[in-house]
Amino acid sequence: MNDYPSFDAAGATLTMLPERALLWRERAMLVLADVHFGKAAAFRAGGIPVPHGTTRDNLELIDVLVQRHAARHVVFLGDFLHARAGRAAATLQALAQWRSRNAGLSLTLVRGNHDRHAGDPPAELAMHLVDEPWRVGPLAFCHHPQTVAGAFAIVGHLHPVYRLAAAGDTLRLPCFVVDGSWAMLPAFGAFTGGYRVQAEPGQRIFLAADDCVLPLPG
Repeated sequence: MNDYPSFDAAGATLTMLPERALLWRERAMLVLADVHFGKAAAFRAGGIPVPHGTTRDNLELIDVLVQRHAARHVVFLGDFLHARAGRAAATLQALAQWRSRNAGLSLTLVRGNHDRHAGDPPAELAMHLVDEPWRVGPLAFCHHPQTVAGAFAIVGHLHPVYRLAAAGDTLRLPCFVVDGSWAMLPAFGAFTGGYRVQAEPGQRIFLAADDCVLPLPG
């Protein structure tokens, strides 16, 4: 297994994966932020032509990560469904079929801002639905960036990316941002865009590349 970088979160060791996910190996827990299932369908419903297959691609990647890391619990840090317009029959059917193949997997959704508008996932997905902050051991799982008294916060929402520039070329990569009391995940969804970030004092940035996670020097 690749030796991906980890960080200490109030005593919990969390590993950053290049697939833009976080692994809490001790709890066999996989943490994903901002999947935005149905976003492409919502755009198509609004008359904007965008590619098909993003839901399938995201679900297949979750399958790979669950199997590779022997995860028993997947936590979604908000924005599971993108919008009510994205609750297309094909999207919901793909989710239901995926769930039937993973009936033994525990799923938790920490509701985010898009979840309030899109509505809770269908009951047949058998997800544990919670509001932020959701505390497990020393961690507090949240959608919105925040600090939580007495806990290390794991957050999403901003879809952080970092801009690299060299010799006139530029590249934007999704990234993890780790602070002293919280860590922010990049968006897991394949069709989500990103918000450019810079490291503030005391923060570390880790770039999620194709097959590795690279600490930003400095």
